[in-house]
Order: sequence, then structure tokens, then C-alpha cells
Amino acid sequence: MDRFLDFIREARAEMRKVTWPGRQQVWYSTLVVIALTLLTSAVLGVMDVLLTFVFKAVIR
Repeated sequence: MDRFLDFIREARAEMRKVTWPGRQQVWYSTLVVIALTLLTSAVLGVMDVLLTFVFKAVIR
């Protein structure tokens, strides 16, 4: 039980050392993630359409 309590104490001490991001940094990071997700899905969608077209042409 002592080892577990030591672990909890050490974890709390480490959490106090963490530099948490501000609201603006979180907002910008969220926008970057959304933009990259949309860009990636658009690229994959275009690749899907092109490959579907190519494979249909090859099969015929």
C-alpha cells in the first residue's frame, strides 16, 4: 500500500510541474487539427475517385 501512495504523491508532484497550454493555444491547435483532417480527407477522396475511375476503365 505504501508503494501505491508513493506513486500517487509522485504523480501529483509531476502534474504540478506541467505547463498547461492557454486557451488561445488550444484553440489554434484545434483549428490545425480540423484543417489537416479536412485536407487529408479531401486528398483521400480524390484519390479514391481517380483510382475507381482507373480500375473501372481497366476492367472494361
